[in-house]
Amino acid sequence: MKYLYYPGCSAGGTGKAYDESVVEVFKALDSGLVELDDWNCCGATAYMAVDEAKAFALAARNLALAEDQYPDEDEIHIVAPCSACYLGLLKAKRYTEADPKIGGQIRRALKAADLEYKGKCEVRNPLDIFVNDIGLDKLKELAVRPLEGLKVACYYGCQIVRPYSEFDEPSNPVTMDKILKAMGAEIVEWPCKTRCCGGMLTWSTGAGKELNYILLKEAWKAGADVIATACPLCQFNLECFQDKIRAKYDFNEEMPVAYYTQLMGLALGIDESKLGMKRLFVPPKIPTLTG
Repeated sequence: MKYLYYPGCSAGGTGKAYDESVVEVFKALDSGLVELDDWNCCGATAYMAVDEAKAFALAARNLALAEDQYPDEDEIHIVAPCSACYLGLLKAKRYTEADPKIGGQIRRALKAADLEYKGKCEVRNPLDIFVNDIGLDKLKELAVRPLEGLKVACYYGCQIVRPYSEFDEPSNPVTMDKILKAMGAEIVEWPCKTRCCGGMLTWSTGAGKELNYILLKEAWKAGADVIATACPLCQFNLECFQDKIRAKYDFNEEMPVAYYTQLMGLALGIDESKLGMKRLFVPPKIPTLTG
């Protein structure tokens, strides 16, 4: 099956390591990842609050482009690793297909750009693909360097399974847990899998930093060696503000925060340089790799 890759804007900046590791993992799994031609920003979460119709049209353009790229396919799978991108594209698909008023606005906007969305595009998250298309048995079989001895707190954030639960449970998602367990890691139980990291509030408010402090401390209390995340903004917030969090709160620990695809890549035997491991401020110590 061909998967059309939608990198999203963060892939060229704060989420570069995510982009690198996603591409390398799909390559190692021989899963036919092809980048979407001429893709544009999904609008993320902020644009939706500025102009809902334009935000939907912006995201839906990518769906129409995906169908144009493979006009003879009956079903096209567009892969969006970023949580905000995944939600934005999925929401645009849902509203275009089901809401007569907003859907009509979206279709008219696409028509003005000589585009049409025919409803053949499925929006997929890599977590969904790794578990339901590739399968845990194959992942386990291909793990040439299992992550034995590594305790991982899987952090999904608040957008992957809410408000739409396409492939996992909204209150207690488990796909990332299953993937990294198949890779040999030990998954720790903790209560913050889907708590918000504060999003863009973390950059400017104490409330945002407090949310990240709670996440970091709870992962540490659970005995995690690393937090694994599936969102560029979550990874940025949890990793880049730890010095400010340590200065404000009674928390003196350094907690590595990596993309789950980086950990998958290590287990699959991919070289660290191709997975963006050096882009992390605090790289996780993998017992099977460090001795």
